[in-house]
Amino acid sequence: MELAYVCEWEKRPKSTHCPSIPLVCSWSCRNLVAFTTDLKSDDEDDKGEAYTPPTLQQSSVTTCEVLLVLQTCVCVCLTDVSHMIHIIDTEHPWDVYSISSGHTEVISCLEWDQSGSRLLSADGNGQIKCWSMADHLVNSWESLLSSSLDGDPIVALSWLHNGVKLALHVEMSGSTNFGEKFSRVKFSPSLTLFGGKPMEGWLAVTVSGLVTVSLLKPGGALLTASESLCRLRGRVALADIAFTGGGNIVVAATDGSSSSPVQFYKVVVSVVSEKCRIDTELLPSLFLRCTTDPLRREKYPAVTHLKFLTRENSEQVLLCASNQSGSIVECWSLRKEGLPVNNIFQHRSPVVGEKQPTILKWRILTTTSDLERVSAVALPKLPISISNTDLKVASDTKFCPGLGLALAFHDGSIQILHRLSLQTMGVFYGSSSSSGQRPGDESAMKRQRTGGPALHFKALQFSWTSLALAGVDNHGKLHMMRVSPSMGQVLEMNTTLRHLLFLLEYCMVTGYDWWDVLLHVQPSMVHNLVEKLHEEYMRQNQALQQVLATRIVAVKASLCKLSTATAARACDFHAKLLLIAISSTLKSLLRPHVLNTPDKSPGDRLTEICAKNIDADIDKVMINLKTEEFVLDGPPLQSLQQLIQWVGDFVLYLLANLPNQGSMVRPGFGFMRDGASLAMLREMLVMIRIWGLLKPGCLPTFTATSDNQDSMQLLFRLLTKLWLCSREDGPPQDPDECLIDECCLLPSQLLVPTMDWLPVNDGVIVKLQGKHPLRLQFGKASSLPGAGSTAPLEVFTSPSSQKMDNLRCVHMGVCPTEESKACTRCGCVTMLRSPNKTNAMKQWEQRWIKNCLCGGLWRRIPATLS
Repeated sequence: MELAYVCEWEKRPKSTHCPSIPLVCSWSCRNLVAFTTDLKSDDEDDKGEAYTPPTLQQSSVTTCEVLLVLQTCVCVCLTDVSHMIHIIDTEHPWDVYSISSGHTEVISCLEWDQSGSRLLSADGNGQIKCWSMADHLVNSWESLLSSSLDGDPIVALSWLHNGVKLALHVEMSGSTNFGEKFSRVKFSPSLTLFGGKPMEGWLAVTVSGLVTVSLLKPGGALLTASESLCRLRGRVALADIAFTGGGNIVVAATDGSSSSPVQFYKVVVSVVSEKCRIDTELLPSLFLRCTTDPLRREKYPAVTHLKFLTRENSEQVLLCASNQSGSIVECWSLRKEGLPVNNIFQHRSPVVGEKQPTILKWRILTTTSDLERVSAVALPKLPISISNTDLKVASDTKFCPGLGLALAFHDGSIQILHRLSLQTMGVFYGSSSSSGQRPGDESAMKRQRTGGPALHFKALQFSWTSLALAGVDNHGKLHMMRVSPSMGQVLEMNTTLRHLLFLLEYCMVTGYDWWDVLLHVQPSMVHNLVEKLHEEYMRQNQALQQVLATRIVAVKASLCKLSTATAARACDFHAKLLLIAISSTLKSLLRPHVLNTPDKSPGDRLTEICAKNIDADIDKVMINLKTEEFVLDGPPLQSLQQLIQWVGDFVLYLLANLPNQGSMVRPGFGFMRDGASLAMLREMLVMIRIWGLLKPGCLPTFTATSDNQDSMQLLFRLLTKLWLCSREDGPPQDPDECLIDECCLLPSQLLVPTMDWLPVNDGVIVKLQGKHPLRLQFGKASSLPGAGSTAPLEVFTSPSSQKMDNLRCVHMGVCPTEESKACTRCGCVTMLRSPNKTNAMKQWEQRWIKNCLCGGLWRRIPATLS
């Protein structure tokens, strides 16, 4: 485990240690991390003065593979507390967006939903708020739903389970079937609507022993109910929530004393007569092992951490008991055991089918020795199967993601322990990463004495593949750490590639973001990973390939941006995403001539005929089509002209650059051997040719040197020759000399357009290839090493000063006045408000209202930065 970068405030107090205010952290499947920091100085406590954090500009989030939400408390005379939520992207961690949370007390819980687009926040006054993206923008949030238990602080918070659970099988990592690697586990939602659809909502536990549930009705209304966990309500200092496969909820609670039992409750939520109903039941409890040991009975008086090992496993729990200087961690498991029968009943003749009665009992799995005082705990989210076979294969191949939990200590270090045996798998020294010295060194000890409390982590969270660890220390700094898939063990290159490929496939199948996997990809690995990922994809069945068609292209584009040798291929993959989208949109406009449902849609018939007809004359290909299926009204065709123009320009660009594709890989190289994409371009040229007969204004415009030049005919003929060299049903061939000569003459016949490629990636991911951590500052983009000094790659440089709307394929001018939004993953820019009035173009824009072509989230950017 090693530090990737540290981001700190430009100005901060000498000491921000505030033990009375807890820090919380939460990481979503879209790599959105929510956490709180409370910047408060010990010196200001004595003076009674307020500390104001540095002014945060309302700047936009640039790329959002990982977002972080910081909540800053500004203390005025120790009474007036203002709670802000700051949204930060760890790909561009210097960009900060601030919103007011509206909470009146310290935020105690943060929880993301399954989609990573909504966030729950709860405070010490019993108020719960549900935050969602406004206009589907990551830097625009609003709270429209809330519930409250006035004066009753929230200690645990969770969304209801939606019934989706996957299991990752390391044993099957060599299988060619994604369904065997990542299997769906039978799991029931916490609450279902009519037809079995899961009902959305959240559940919280308060300090007084209440459990409150809020349900989101389909119409937007909120059903809320509260119930006591048990008849005798008591103080709950710590609690956690887990779910069972049968749809029940399990709550673990403790009053904070290690001598008191840790209680477990089953919670069942239902809707009766349009009202929410909560039923609770007491489950077996446990006493910590350290309290039954005569030598340790009084040594660890407080329970400081209580966590279920996974959200979907209520049968394993992790407990940490601490004193002022140390801690001990215990792992417990709930097991079914036979109940011994009294001798009086043993002589009775047994009844057929009668089984021995059983009871559930908590049994300790393992415990640690005496540790340094624990300050934070992070549990893995990767749903790795822990069957004996899977654990053995993981041990043999040194595959560690999902098997380790992280403990942060007050001396600044972090240990990763095996989730079952609690044996140490890796150690990270936080102080050494900051000063170059280990915590025990004399210089570090002097700094600690003079600089206040030792630097240590107050909040810690794993990413969803367990390859990254985000932490916030007691000085308000954000630390991003990469966690090796093998925990630092030396592996062969093929094994390392197989581990990364396995996790990339997992992200591709689940839809989770793969930013944390990219942290471990070196430039020399990119080519092999892209090729192996494509091979595994081609082995899947046709239906799954169609589902993952665009997602795999987005993964390849992200990988290729990590290396200068493959940067041009990233352009090709982004162009392919746009090509697939335009093709499906244009084909969706086709309608069958007769009303009865045909065996194949017009688009499928077009694909079949174009694949069989290898004629290079576009008019002869048109003869075999039912042209009545292509009859459309004029306005839709005219409104889509900019998309049609992009197709024509792209074909011309590819053919004109065919002779230039030599040793240096240039944009467009990936299409030269891509028979499927070339066939797609042929089909669209045929459609455009037919529509041009109905509405000449929709045809792409070319600047020709001859008045009688049939540009569409020429492009189709050359494109067909290139397609024949790379057809999937035949061996690949190099373009013949005749085709290359004709392509060399293209610039003298038609004016070749300049293509506007997406901007170069300006985030930190490309700067993290080395072993030295980056030192960054919030609010300062110039704090990134090399920012503004290195020129972008030539292949990415926009050939003109005109700004391009990459989705609508129109120019926005040199200084756009329209407000725009940009993709957080690939940088695609488009206007925020639609300038179009026609339904056809509005349908195109609605397809990308939530996500970009690559699946990334949108962020608002000011007009001056467009």
